[in-house]
Amino acid sequence: MSTATEGPQLGSGSVVGRAILYAVLIVFAVYYLLPLVIMLLNSVKPLEEIRSGNLIAPPQHWTLQPWLSAWSEAQVGVQATGLKPYFVNSFLMVIPAVTISMVLGAINGYVLTKYRFKGDSIVFGLMLFSCFIPFQIVLIPMAKVLGTLGIAGTVPGLVLVHVVYGLGFTTLFFRNYYAAFPTELIRSAQVDGAGFFRIFWRILLPSSGPIIVVTIIWQFTNIWNDFLFGASFSDFDSQPMTVALNNLVSSSTGVKEYNVHFAGAVLAALPTLVVYIVSGRYFVRGLMAGAVKG
Repeated sequence: MSTATEGPQLGSGSVVGRAILYAVLIVFAVYYLLPLVIMLLNSVKPLEEIRSGNLIAPPQHWTLQPWLSAWSEAQVGVQATGLKPYFVNSFLMVIPAVTISMVLGAINGYVLTKYRFKGDSIVFGLMLFSCFIPFQIVLIPMAKVLGTLGIAGTVPGLVLVHVVYGLGFTTLFFRNYYAAFPTELIRSAQVDGAGFFRIFWRILLPSSGPIIVVTIIWQFTNIWNDFLFGASFSDFDSQPMTVALNNLVSSSTGVKEYNVHFAGAVLAALPTLVVYIVSGRYFVRGLMAGAVKG
């Protein structure tokens, strides 16, 4: 039997509708990708070609010198260090901040769903409320806390800031995900003698892959792209990539090296692009698996 007779037949109206749908999707794809294409094209052009005025044209002479300059030679603030040390600072900040906030959020979600206690809904409501507090409101209290702890202007200080601010989101994600997890399985493990952390590490975490991916993408993107906390709570040696990129553009004098600026902007966006390309499809799957429930 021909497979063509098994499925629904497309009429002329369906073909036209699908063509219109694809055309609209292509227009939106071009619209959103055009800035990235322009940045990439101009990051491999000599400065003279950019100054000629045609930003969209492909390079006549390809060069990687703007990338090399943005990475290790460009003037950032008062030193010609390029973006390399600040790129390292961002990773030193992002990796522990994402890990700690994710682990604490998972434990919070575990407690709020499987170890119910009096007032747990109030605790969850307060943590949920923290998701909607604007960045600007916590600047002064957080500066006081960092000063008291003696970690103001350091990478560990930035890690603490992002862990505190991201904990509400990670708790929300894991709480909603674990709400659908069978409580009977937890009770059976308790009857067999498993303790709090044994159940957490052996039962809950191995089944939390989708929501872990969601949390990593969410937290990594927010922390890497943050500018306000980085500009407020870092000194010159601990500045993250976004602050350094701003200083790269602001500290240029004389002729603006736009090709170096484009290369620096792509460098700053590259880690988040890689995260989305590698694990983006799991993001929606993880959200549908539990983050929108509850």
